[in-house]
Amino acid sequence: MAYSIQQSESLFKRAQLSIPGGVNSPVRAFKSVGGNPIFMKSAKGADMYDADGNQYIDYISSWGPMILGHGYKDVVEAIQQKVGEAISFGAPSEMEIMMAELIVSMAPNVDLIRMVSSGTEACMSAIRLARGYTGKNKIIKFDGCYHGHADAFLVKAGSGLATFNIQAVPGVTGGVASDTLVAPYNDYEAVEKLVNENDGQIAAIIIEPVAGNMGCILPKPGFLESLRKLCTEKKIVFVFDEVMTGFRLAAGGAQQVLGIDADLVTYGKVIGGGMPVGAFGGKKEIMQHIAPLGNVYQAGTLSGNPVAMTAGFTTLSILKNNPNIYKELEQKTTQLNEGLHKTLTAKGIAHTINQKGSMISVHFGAHAVTSFETAAKCEISLFNKFFHHMLSSGIYLPPSAYESWFLNNALSSSDIEKTIEAVSKF
Repeated sequence: MAYSIQQSESLFKRAQLSIPGGVNSPVRAFKSVGGNPIFMKSAKGADMYDADGNQYIDYISSWGPMILGHGYKDVVEAIQQKVGEAISFGAPSEMEIMMAELIVSMAPNVDLIRMVSSGTEACMSAIRLARGYTGKNKIIKFDGCYHGHADAFLVKAGSGLATFNIQAVPGVTGGVASDTLVAPYNDYEAVEKLVNENDGQIAAIIIEPVAGNMGCILPKPGFLESLRKLCTEKKIVFVFDEVMTGFRLAAGGAQQVLGIDADLVTYGKVIGGGMPVGAFGGKKEIMQHIAPLGNVYQAGTLSGNPVAMTAGFTTLSILKNNPNIYKELEQKTTQLNEGLHKTLTAKGIAHTINQKGSMISVHFGAHAVTSFETAAKCEISLFNKFFHHMLSSGIYLPPSAYESWFLNNALSSSDIEKTIEAVSKF
């Protein structure tokens, strides 16, 4: 049966009449890769099914949260039970305490945790807290790292903006932008220079410890260690954005895997089990400055939503009690990595593959990809052709060369073999 997306095309035309660009998050629009977005109808295990009935092996996992696979029985049943009790309170519930206790028990260096409703909100709140705690205003972020769409972060912000070739963002004031200093990822000397030039003015350094918004990019040996030392010496709050890596790379996230203690950590994606959730937490010394304990204000009407807390609590409990899941995920990702490399090499296609745990990305270029600058030098047009070839072969990849792939544990060895077979026909 020929691959057809007639229903998706019809839905996209309809969507554009009532939704800006026809999508509720820009990367879904397929602007980078060309063509129109695929509208999904259902998902189960490692597969998604679109409005036309096409089946896809999923390498996005809802951009990370579906680490166990779609429709995981225990998570679905827990959500169904909780919905029968309540959808929202706007008041405290025990599930919020249980969720906080679980996160604190799993994540190194997290004494207190505040739930919010998105990763953007988590990062925004963490920076506000760092500023309130230190009494300083400027922050340092890294070119290509994305920390959500809050004003302070939309300066050289990686995948989303790169996908649309947006260099300056209308709506972000010059004053806000001037307080955000940007350094190249993996370039410690550049960070040190910024800190020295703005001595006594830097409130926080925020970083994706393993970047996922310029493809999967790993920190060079010693890079994070040097940043940690610098932050300690200069009394700068070191913030790990673990919205992607938290509870995905390990039960304790990137802090555990890399052996680096952050002062504040932001979470999202996996902690919601697929529901909209975020969180920020860290050392009690800093977290106690958040209202109502302190005078740094942060609030959210639906923060700690009982259904979202239930989905997240169930997912994290499964991950905590089954540590072999992380080994299985890494083995599957390594199988994919090795198969991709072997096949692309045999076809004479220059490429670099980056992997950390169950995060992986393919860059069409022979050079090492260690920063946004090196990622941007790859053949983006070739990735776009690759994306559409894989899509029509029943393989759903991120629709941007600047995004990490996320594997889920429902993927089978045969799913990966089918994926490699599709690559061999590219």
